[in-house]
Amino acid sequence: MRMVPVSLGERSYSIKIGGGLLARLGTECARLKLGQRAAIITDANVGPRQAATARQALVAAGFDPVVITVPAGETSKNLKRVHACYDELAAHRLERKSFVVALGGGVVGDLAGFVAATYLRGIPFVQVPTTLLAQVDSSVGGKVGVNLAAGKNLVGAFYQPKLVLCDLDALQTLPAREFASGLAEVIKYGIIYDARFFQQLERVLPKLLARDPKTLTTVIARCCEIKAEVVGQDETESGLRAILNFGHTLGHAIENSSGYGKYLHGEAIAIGQVLAARLSVSLHGLPAGDALRIEKLLAGAGLPVAIKLSSAQRPKLFAAMLLDKKVSAGEVKFVLAKRIGQVDFGCRVPQPEIVCVLAAAASA
Repeated sequence: MRMVPVSLGERSYSIKIGGGLLARLGTECARLKLGQRAAIITDANVGPRQAATARQALVAAGFDPVVITVPAGETSKNLKRVHACYDELAAHRLERKSFVVALGGGVVGDLAGFVAATYLRGIPFVQVPTTLLAQVDSSVGGKVGVNLAAGKNLVGAFYQPKLVLCDLDALQTLPAREFASGLAEVIKYGIIYDARFFQQLERVLPKLLARDPKTLTTVIARCCEIKAEVVGQDETESGLRAILNFGHTLGHAIENSSGYGKYLHGEAIAIGQVLAARLSVSLHGLPAGDALRIEKLLAGAGLPVAIKLSSAQRPKLFAAMLLDKKVSAGEVKFVLAKRIGQVDFGCRVPQPEIVCVLAAAASA
């Protein structure tokens, strides 16, 4: 088992990575001295496969858990679903020392974390991410929240978990499309922070795609280390943490304007990263060869790298961008790369440049 510390003073916690960790959930929670009552929030895909193991592990450690199952998919990340979870927590008399377990992918983690952050003004929660994307990204760093019709993650909070358990066994049954979606965020870490890691990913991609446990452990741990380092310096995204949004300005707009569910999060982010790399070439000095390496690695991971927008879809995408959380004074800000391993945040990008890269993507 690998352990990655997230150093945030009183809010510090550990990320534990290895096989068979779900069966140890109760033991790990007992070490945290949490209250007896607990709620496992999961979804209709993960629950039937893993909720019983999680519940049994908690019961064996002396906890009294209830399982709350929400529909699978991005459409569950809304305030109506949050309200339904509140009602369940109240019906089962969860108290201030009770806790929530988020068992699932990024949607479940964001939803359950937001519920925990706001119920009784905040109760503890534990992340048990079951997708690659959630293990390397959304479960780490304390961003929780839900979507509005107007945009993605527009309601949320910074609320750190007490523990993150990344059970590698969960990845072995993950559908290929979901696994590839997670690789988009894995590749992002190399682009924004660590050129040697990017090179490593180019070398080990076949082993990653084969889900080799040793390779997975090394790669997931490095992603978590990078995110922990960034979050440790900027917990609430007042500066450096913004680099984690490389590819997300356009990626989130693609998700929103195309209707949540058409693209998985990682698929939209992969397209967003290719577009951001092309903008970086034209505006920020990124070598064209680096942009090609980024596109090649994403494509090799089985991810989409282009998008064709109709004349009706393009205005929707720009409207969605203007509702992004990173907009300041009505101006969209981008993360752009100088080279693989080094990016800048808060970059201005004229709309004609965005139109230009979208047109190039459509003809690719």
